[in-house]
Amino acid sequence: MRTPEQSVDVTQVTEWDEGSVRSVQDSLAAEEPLEVRIGESPLTVTMRTPGHDRELAAGFLLTEGIIESADQIAEIRSEQSSTSGRNNVVQVELRDVVFDSDDLRRNFFAASSCGICGKASIDAIRRRGLRRPDPDFRIDPEILCGLPEILRSDQAVFSRTGGLHAAALFDASGKMIVLREDIGRHNAVDKIVGWALLEGHLPLSRHVLLVSGRGGFEIAQKALAGGIPVLASVSAPSSLAVKLARELGLTLVGFLRGRRFVVYAGEFRCIPAEKPGKPTSES
Repeated sequence: MRTPEQSVDVTQVTEWDEGSVRSVQDSLAAEEPLEVRIGESPLTVTMRTPGHDRELAAGFLLTEGIIESADQIAEIRSEQSSTSGRNNVVQVELRDVVFDSDDLRRNFFAASSCGICGKASIDAIRRRGLRRPDPDFRIDPEILCGLPEILRSDQAVFSRTGGLHAAALFDASGKMIVLREDIGRHNAVDKIVGWALLEGHLPLSRHVLLVSGRGGFEIAQKALAGGIPVLASVSAPSSLAVKLARELGLTLVGFLRGRRFVVYAGEFRCIPAEKPGKPTSES
């Protein structure tokens, strides 16, 4: 897979290796601010890895509950920042959407800086009326175990920099549909959901989302907003993510490594039920 050049910066570094010193060229994961504007109002600024910015903005608007469908986006375009000269602005024009931009900015700042209590977080998700994911979706545990290796083999930017998170969408057969990388794991997920929104693929009710880091609350709520029934991570979930998954019917898998994983909620989608009459122990 070809590495998006805008996602990588190259720099000269000094390497010490068992007493030998040399100057070498190193690749770094790019990190730049992205400002999302709705009409004339700046909405938020996030640090992200450049690339797929329109997807990131669209996914953010959906997963944060500002919009409910692609029909509400009249126009979305990347623009140059007046200060940096880079394409670090996404301008969005919405239709049939009423919101208080000042209130939204306060909420985003509180959530990212000091956080809010778990009960209030889950109550806010419940009030948005998110649908429970498809209860009929299933994925074979053997297929699930193979997904991390597919993800790793396609992480083009990570292979050069070692410094990015990834999110990938798979179908029930284990085929990877789309992969996105970013310095922020939540941004990678927003890029996935934004891709699906702009391409008309929502809800993602027959898919698995795999993230390279931990499965936190924010990742779980973004998966639910995209209609995804199974969220898997190679690391641990947070306690609040587990509570949210159990309440809203999301299958949450952690520690997906090798031939082992732990299911924290919704095990019926990935662990076959015991057949009637099957012995449970040696007699």
